[in-house]
This record gives sequence, C-alpha cells and structure tokens, in this order.
Amino acid sequence: MKRILVTGGAGFIGSNFVRWILTEQPDCFIVNLDKLTYAGNLENLEGFLKHPNHIFVKADINDGKTVEEIIDKHKIQTIINFAAESHVDRSITGPKIFIETNVTGTLTLLQAACDKKIERFIQISTDEVYGQLGPTGKFTEQTPLSPNSPYSASKAAADLLVKAFGHTWGLNYSITRCSNNYGPFQFPEKMIPLMINNALNDKPLPVYGDGLHVRDWIHVEDHCKAIWKVLAEGKSGETYNIGSSCEKQNIEVVKTILKLLKKPESLITFVKDRPGHDKRYAMDSSKINSQLGWQSLINFEDGLKKTIDWYLQNKKWLSRITSGQYQQYYQQMYANR
Repeated sequence: MKRILVTGGAGFIGSNFVRWILTEQPDCFIVNLDKLTYAGNLENLEGFLKHPNHIFVKADINDGKTVEEIIDKHKIQTIINFAAESHVDRSITGPKIFIETNVTGTLTLLQAACDKKIERFIQISTDEVYGQLGPTGKFTEQTPLSPNSPYSASKAAADLLVKAFGHTWGLNYSITRCSNNYGPFQFPEKMIPLMINNALNDKPLPVYGDGLHVRDWIHVEDHCKAIWKVLAEGKSGETYNIGSSCEKQNIEVVKTILKLLKKPESLITFVKDRPGHDKRYAMDSSKINSQLGWQSLINFEDGLKKTIDWYLQNKKWLSRITSGQYQQYYQQMYANR
C-alpha cells in the first residue's frame, strides 16, 4: 500500500486529488495535512473524512516537528505538496504570507523528506513561474523561469529549492506545472467560480482590463490524473507541464458562463487591470503526453457545463463560503471528529 502525505488536501486541487485517489486507487493510504486557511475547507472532503484510508491532520507545513511525527507514525513514503497561497491579487496586496507558506513551508517539507528518507517528493507548481507569452508559442519545460507576481515568484523559488535538494541530497522528486484549473470546490475568488456566483446573484461580473488576457484551461479531474501519472511513472528530477491546449480569452469564458446560465452580458463590468497582469499563458504538454501516456479527456465546454451544474447543486456550500460561515462550520466539524 502506498502511504502518502498530501499537504493542502482541503483546498481546491488538493481535495479533488484526495477524493479521486480514495475512489480510484484503493491501495493508497492518505494522511491529509492542511492548515485550514480561508481557502481550505473540510466540506471539500465531505464523505471522505472517515474513509478507512484517510486521516486528516490540521497543521501548518511550517511545523516541522508535526510533519516528522506524521512521517514516523504513519510510515509515509511519498509527500505531494499542494499546500500554497495561490491568489495573485492577494500576493500583490500582502506578499509576506506567500513567502512564508510557499517558500519556507516547502523548505520545511524538504528538510523533513531528507531527514526521514522519503522515497518520493512531488511538488505541485504552476505555469505562472514562466512569466508570460506573446501572441504565439507555448511554455515548455525548458522555458526559463521569469515570474511576474509575488505569487509566481514564491512558486518559482519553491521549485528551485526542490531541485536543489535533489541535486545536493539526492531527493527523488518530480515537479508538475499546470495551467489554470477549474471544477468543483474552487474557492470563489478565482475567476470561473466568481463569475458563476455573481451571475447567479445578478451581480456585476468584474473583468480585468479589456478581457483579452488568454489562459489555458484544464478541468481539475484531468489534472489529478496527470499528477497520479507523474507519481506512478514520472522520472526522478524531471519537470512535467500539464495542460489541455485549451486557450480562451477571459471575456470569452465569461460570456460562455452567462450564456449557459441564461444571464445577460450587461452584467459584465470592465475594471482596472491589476498590476503586472500577464497577457497570455499556454502549455506544451507533449512531454507528459509522450513519456507517460497522459492525455486530457474533458473538453472545456463539457467541463464548464459540469462545473456550473455542480455549483447549482451545491448552493449551500457556495453560500457558506461566500458569507464566511464555513469557518464556523468546518471548525465544528473538526471538533466533533
């Protein structure tokens, strides 16, 4: 049985990964460590908290003692690091926490991994470490790192730390860099759930600048399957780009959401662009396609409809998240366990 420590497993991508693993990989035992900040929510794990192959631990990845105790107690073989502060806007207004979590926190995990001789370390990174593209071309694994926000700079720093631990101490690691995710359980500060929530409530949909910024979108389920492929078959010391070759202008995505919800485009409100807003991202995933046999399977139109349906069916979750009631809710859930 694979014994895995998943950090940040109550967040958006982490919780989807935990749910997928516990459903599709019965030979895996997961210890799920999450600090439960504003974007970490035990409701994201509802139905899986008491799974026999899952243990939740409320803790900070900067708590090296707790991390090492978990590794010893549960005989952890692999660490998958999802834990991160991830919102670019928040990193601009308050970058310090991004360094503390994304850089120092990753360092703490790496030190524990080496001290305890962990067999495998998977660092979940982002396409934003590459900076921005012009109107053509795609990011490859050889694209130089050129981050343009405190968030992406912190993730690039973490990636370099992982590589350094591999080179210096022989850590068996892989790094994954994925394009923009969407799907269930995403905190509604991110574009797609924010637009869905505002549209449902007939509120203005804020679109930065001219709305022509381009992102490469991937459904979170496809991303989770790619991470599993890297864990199971990826080579030590390698980086793998993950994307679905689905480039969309932000304004196109917003208009599609309004169309699917039968809401008027008059709800769109153009707002002042954020500082240093990267114009275009696009991922070349040919390496993971050819070497590991992974392909994205969910096309954007189907995935977006599926995502909107999920939010429509989970209005109570969305209401608690947006009102802040989830803080009290998950604390009560945790206390009762």
